[in-house]
Amino acid sequence: MRKDLTLKKHIPRTKLATKDGLRSMLAQYGMVYVKPTRGSQGRGVMKMEKRKAKPKYSYQLGLKKSTFTTYTAAYRAIHKDMKGKRYLVQKGIRLLKHKSRPFDIRLMVQRAPQGGWEATGTVGRAAHPRKIVTNGSQGGTIYSTVHLLKKYAGPARRKRLLKQMDRLALRTAKLLRRTSPGIKELGLDFAIDGKLKPWILEVNTVPDPCPFSLLADQTMLRRIVRYGKAYGKTYSLKCKKAKRGK
Repeated sequence: MRKDLTLKKHIPRTKLATKDGLRSMLAQYGMVYVKPTRGSQGRGVMKMEKRKAKPKYSYQLGLKKSTFTTYTAAYRAIHKDMKGKRYLVQKGIRLLKHKSRPFDIRLMVQRAPQGGWEATGTVGRAAHPRKIVTNGSQGGTIYSTVHLLKKYAGPARRKRLLKQMDRLALRTAKLLRRTSPGIKELGLDFAIDGKLKPWILEVNTVPDPCPFSLLADQTMLRRIVRYGKAYGKTYSLKCKKAKRGK
């Protein structure tokens, strides 16, 4: 994906979370996310910041928040939480917020029954009040995309943004299908920054459409299920921890 010049502009810089790699990314961006190379549903994702004020370093994993005066101490703690697994460090994108809670947008793309790729739905996910990840399985709250974006953009600007996200998602799907021709669906997680630029945070090859079942309007869910059925996929649609936004 990073070789595609269009997509590259919308993918946060990422490198292996070695001691030196994490230090250099913190120095450059001030805030980063540290995430397992193999993970799902937001498990194991950490947020780390370098601040001008003391204590200079802070990081959060789940509900646990820690601060440190030196980078060595901070890395020692975060390395312990990695539990010997490979992690990546990603440039931190400061997400838009709803009721002081960061949110992102999940966008589904699927193979259409008539052939080709189609963007079949978007849903907004706001983080648990005391967590950094937006996943429903981590206590996130589900909202319609329009509900979350209307504070930041009028109808015309929202429409342009959503079309841009659709184009990026479809471009991603077509690119990945070249090397993985069996792919039938993807779930892309988009961060939207303060300038309303969309960033691709994650690309999920086994997306769970459960959050769509919590929307008042079930049109997108019905389409997702229908398209999935056409290529032999069924969904449980059981949201155990996600909440419906009010």
